[in-house]
Amino acid sequence: MTRNKILNGAIPALLIHCSIGTVYCWSTFKDQIAQYVNLSPFAVGWAFSIAIFFLGMSAAFGGRYVERDIHKSSLVAAICFSGGMIGTGLSILLLKGIPALIGIYLSYGVLMGIGLGIGYLSPVKTLMLWFKDNKGLATGISIAGFGLAKAIATPIMTWLLAQFGIWAMFLILGGFYFIIMMTGHFLLEKPIDWVESKEIPKFSLGMFKNRYFRRIWLIFFINIHCGLMLISYETQIINIYLTGLAAATAIIPMITALFNAGGRIGYSTLSDHCKTRKIIYQIIFISCIFMLISTLIFRSSAILPFIIVLLLLVVNAGYGGGFSTLPALLTEYFGLSKVSEIHGLALSAWAIAGLTGNNTTAIILQNGLNYEVVFCVALVLYSVALIVSSWRNHIYGIGEVVFPHEYKRGYRRDAGIFP
Repeated sequence: MTRNKILNGAIPALLIHCSIGTVYCWSTFKDQIAQYVNLSPFAVGWAFSIAIFFLGMSAAFGGRYVERDIHKSSLVAAICFSGGMIGTGLSILLLKGIPALIGIYLSYGVLMGIGLGIGYLSPVKTLMLWFKDNKGLATGISIAGFGLAKAIATPIMTWLLAQFGIWAMFLILGGFYFIIMMTGHFLLEKPIDWVESKEIPKFSLGMFKNRYFRRIWLIFFINIHCGLMLISYETQIINIYLTGLAAATAIIPMITALFNAGGRIGYSTLSDHCKTRKIIYQIIFISCIFMLISTLIFRSSAILPFIIVLLLLVVNAGYGGGFSTLPALLTEYFGLSKVSEIHGLALSAWAIAGLTGNNTTAIILQNGLNYEVVFCVALVLYSVALIVSSWRNHIYGIGEVVFPHEYKRGYRRDAGIFP
């Protein structure tokens, strides 16, 4: 069968990412889970943090396996993700109290988190191989599916909850997403002219000895951390600053989800036309800093609600754009041949930010402070990220720490990057 970039690249990537991206629908059913198993929303809420942590860690440690065999990795992703959803439904149905909480942590947090991390990586390199001249567009297509999942799945989940209840929703979706992800698994293929290296990749934390990787990891971490500080409290921010506009509570989250997905495609596609892709991160940080400063300047103004909405839109777009630009940025510095492994290691920043981002806001609010303090903290962190991303890179020598063969074979001194 003839392979092509749409059937064997774009479609399976969207099928896989539109499935696993439903992890961001957590707020849709968190309270119903807590009520059904007789636990507090705070205790149940840690399942989401655990899922994001295992997403990042499984990507970091599983990148080398994805590198070797995308078929095995996409199969593992389908089994773990759908198995985690079904396990969550059974835990809610059969257990109550602490046993139910343990079951939810293990199913939604650990098992589903592993499926998220492996599934997130599986299509990315394949798409960049199909779209060699537009790597940013390629990763944008794939990772946009992750952002669109919330907008697509939320109304479906709301309907299932109303018709069948919380535990049945998880069982139904577990089976549905298994079919969708297995379809992506069977379709996903690399270009026929690409021959994968037989060398067994060696996972190495030595990448953190490379100062360029450390900088990329740090700006990626700050972007996620600050994004989660605001996005995870989006509904509460809307309720406080848009008092009296009940319709906004339902409409704005859908619009922000679209901006999140649009940022994933828009920023990564724009990066294909930039001299260096780190410019995209600078644009993201500058735009977020500008909007945060605006909220503080106009905090007593009648236009503050409008500025708050713009802030949420800008942060969501930058949050998504940071994810989609990352793989292509890493190829700019370290080449394409081991990008799954390096990308996976970089996603460890996501794991840590998943634990720190929303909890930073929680700590601020629990100490009697308000969202203005949250905005100030985010402003400082975005400013640090802008400074780090603006450091001038003397590229000579990148890659020698972990992949010296890439340096010897592919470095272009005139362009300052790897091909």
